[in-house]
Amino acid sequence: MHGFLRPMGDLQALEDLTYEKRKEFLKKHELPKELPVVCFHTEANISPAVLATLSHVAHAELPRFAPLSMPVVMPLGATLAASAQLLQTRYGEKSDGLVTCRDAEVPGSVVVLPKRKLDHAWMVYSSTKDDPLEADASQVCEALLTLVMEVGLRKNHLISLRDE
Repeated sequence: MHGFLRPMGDLQALEDLTYEKRKEFLKKHELPKELPVVCFHTEANISPAVLATLSHVAHAELPRFAPLSMPVVMPLGATLAASAQLLQTRYGEKSDGLVTCRDAEVPGSVVVLPKRKLDHAWMVYSSTKDDPLEADASQVCEALLTLVMEVGLRKNHLISLRDE
């Protein structure tokens, strides 16, 4: 929120993004009642199978005469799962690997909670359907846009009824 007003490199900007700071900011600067807000947050899959993917990277052996710098491909899903595990262990908060579920909700918003375990990058990096019975990222995005439009229409309709 107001973290964007801080100078570049100011670590205080990260604290400004915490739940408490955002809640304080929203108390001082209420969102307009007619503004439709839909929050979609996910929870990373932290199953042992997903986390085990990182151990394959950690145990990879480099060739004996490897160049001094060699790119290492890190599986993003496993990395986010490890981060989610840390957030849950250290703070008792479920997350998508980057954002805790609690921090992903704006007070007074419509909250969408998928049943599927999806990490923070799923919406951007999922290109194919894993399961034909499940929605892919583009379908979820379209549904969320439709929902925010519907919420906006209902809010504006209720506001206009109050004005009459």
